[in-house]
Amino acid sequence: MRKSLLLVTVLTVSYLAGLAQYGPRPMGPGRAYRERTQQERLNFDPSLDISVGYGFPNLDKYLLDQFYGYYPGSSTYSGPVFATVDYRFNPHMSIGVMASYGKISRSYYSFDSNVKTFTGSLTNASFMINFVRYLPGSPKVTPYFRTAIGFNTGSSKYNDLNGQIYFPSDDGTTLAYQGALGVQLNVSKAAGFFVEAGYGKYIISGGLHFSFK
Repeated sequence: MRKSLLLVTVLTVSYLAGLAQYGPRPMGPGRAYRERTQQERLNFDPSLDISVGYGFPNLDKYLLDQFYGYYPGSSTYSGPVFATVDYRFNPHMSIGVMASYGKISRSYYSFDSNVKTFTGSLTNASFMINFVRYLPGSPKVTPYFRTAIGFNTGSSKYNDLNGQIYFPSDDGTTLAYQGALGVQLNVSKAAGFFVEAGYGKYIISGGLHFSFK
């Protein structure tokens, strides 16, 4: 329930950000507005944008199960490593796909004895539709909102300290999403860096960005 509420909040914030960016437009836009919009479109070339990054921390740990009589300890993880491929079709928007991969491991302790009893591990990949709204910036600095939604697929295992199955494995698909506010730092027209802060698969991330026209 909490995850669903968070997802609705992320999507609502992104929608309101879009309204703030594009409108509401006046009933009769003035000449300056029309000329500025037309000039942006004339000077814009569509591009294929590719980003590769690393997120921290890996929030897939919340996909591991809770068990009656046991409490979870600290988690160790790698990733998620993620990549996006987007088509930027106008100065303010792009749409594409986002994929990620990561691993999580966590210990479980008995409430009765406070002793480590078994471990849980999760290998997870996600595939999402990725929508980016670009905010006013400069050729060197481009802020943006990211909204991505799709599904997780992977498997979780719960083994005792000897490596034997303690609870049945759990396979299947679940909802995946990522909402973020980020900024691109453009070294050139074709390449740069990015940093993001948000929630979903990760809280903060960074990586490389490439643009092909």
